[in-house]
Amino acid sequence: MTEHTKTDGLPGMESPAFAQVLEKARPRNERMTSEKIECNACPVLCQISDGRSGACDRYANHGGTLVRVDPVLLLRRTLLDDEPRVLPFAGRAAAAVADAEGAPPAQAVWNGDLLLANEVFVTGVGSSTTYPDYKPAPFIVSSQVEGVDMVTVVTEGIFSYCSLKVKIDTDRFLGSEQANVRCKGEVVGHVTTAEYGSQMLSLGGVHHLTGGSKKEGRVTMDMMQSLGNKQAVEFTIDGGSQIVIQAGRAPIVNGVEERRMRVGCGSATIGIFAKQFFGLLDEVVVVDDHITGVLTEHQAGRCLDMRASGIRMRGRKSTPGRYFQVANPGTGWGGTDIADPLSIIESWDPAVAWPGLRLLMTSTTGEHASWYVLNDDLHPVEQDMPAAVALIVARIGENCEPSLSTVLFLGGAGGSLRAGVTENPVLLTRAIKAALVNVTCGGAPAYVWPGGGITVMADVMRMPDNSFGTVPTPAIVAPIEFSMKLDDYRALGGHMDHVRTLAEALRLGAWHNEGAPSALAWAALPAANPWPLGRPPLLG
Repeated sequence: MTEHTKTDGLPGMESPAFAQVLEKARPRNERMTSEKIECNACPVLCQISDGRSGACDRYANHGGTLVRVDPVLLLRRTLLDDEPRVLPFAGRAAAAVADAEGAPPAQAVWNGDLLLANEVFVTGVGSSTTYPDYKPAPFIVSSQVEGVDMVTVVTEGIFSYCSLKVKIDTDRFLGSEQANVRCKGEVVGHVTTAEYGSQMLSLGGVHHLTGGSKKEGRVTMDMMQSLGNKQAVEFTIDGGSQIVIQAGRAPIVNGVEERRMRVGCGSATIGIFAKQFFGLLDEVVVVDDHITGVLTEHQAGRCLDMRASGIRMRGRKSTPGRYFQVANPGTGWGGTDIADPLSIIESWDPAVAWPGLRLLMTSTTGEHASWYVLNDDLHPVEQDMPAAVALIVARIGENCEPSLSTVLFLGGAGGSLRAGVTENPVLLTRAIKAALVNVTCGGAPAYVWPGGGITVMADVMRMPDNSFGTVPTPAIVAPIEFSMKLDDYRALGGHMDHVRTLAEALRLGAWHNEGAPSALAWAALPAANPWPLGRPPLLG
């Protein structure tokens, strides 16, 4: 245990005024010195000296008592500008701890009174875990919504089976499908199938966390925590690019920040803007790694009765005006490896083409565009682009959405999570599939995958900041909440003896140690998120 136990002192931690007491320390054994306690909040079982934190930085030894360092996060539908963001619980021991820690004056201690209690939601962030599996969840909170008795079961889950699915809006070549993705030299994921206008990565997962070397597991764990907490992480892809990813920010590919997601493939771009180009030029080629479009051959050009240009393209012709594999993937025009767009034109049919033919070549984002006129030898000569044509190219760019990195947390909620809700876990699974239970992650909506088990997926940008923690098993710690009608909770065999009203839960803290001091952190519900206890689907 020694190698896992950090030596960060409590005075140096960024922690709230009151720490949350979760468990009585386990009895000291013969291997432990008198000032140490054993933390049993996860399988690592750190032996923590007084004034120190455990390996996860989430639990600490405070005078022989195991405490939770971080506050419990509560969501409010609306948060007043002058409302404190962190307030301590007012349990029976609050005054003593306040004196010992030099906390704010007694009148600043929250007294448990609630205004608009139906607008308060207890999240799993900072709530503690249910390890070992037989424990009820730390918070099982009852409330009323539109006259209906509800209950929310709140916990932080320890996820070994979890990953991040990353969507990167770019046409740039990041790496071949199935190529290894590395962080700090360790393989932490792979490139998966590309989607329309985006490259996709699968990062983390149980095999990287626990199936490789100790270093691979730790790097994977740290990477997942950082990305989940909306921090920037640098990756390299075997045979591909170097990339910096941060949720909600533009990706940086080979040192260049992406700006635009393509408006469509080359064929789609032709179809969208064909009528606007009509009459201003004689041919348009939209360069794209997927489908390169040629206007006069395309159905859009034929419907406009455009004259054939005699252009002959490289690559494999799919359907009229649509070409595959005109170049290799890369970071150049349209996600290809070309810098000279004319390199994908094989020749011009002298029986069809003519001197003075006006040719526009552009990428799917409009970031690359050139204007050519054929000379007497039918060779394209670059010239200044007419203003009317440049306006349409600019419109292509205008229709490209900003390039972003999107990070989705995907986790399998297994043993301890389900046992923390009910003594018969399969009933929880069935209730979720029957839409009797609303699953959220830090109050953010979660998609529950069909099929067996409870496999949830949530956008980290919709979750509270710093929602993710770690334990050095290694595994990710993430919040999860199950909300349902109180009658449904009783029917699925829930831990009814541990159900508390919202006022009781906020006054007393976690069920492990009633009356112990702790802290609350308040946050406003993000505008994009539905209220977790709202009408659909629970009250529909």
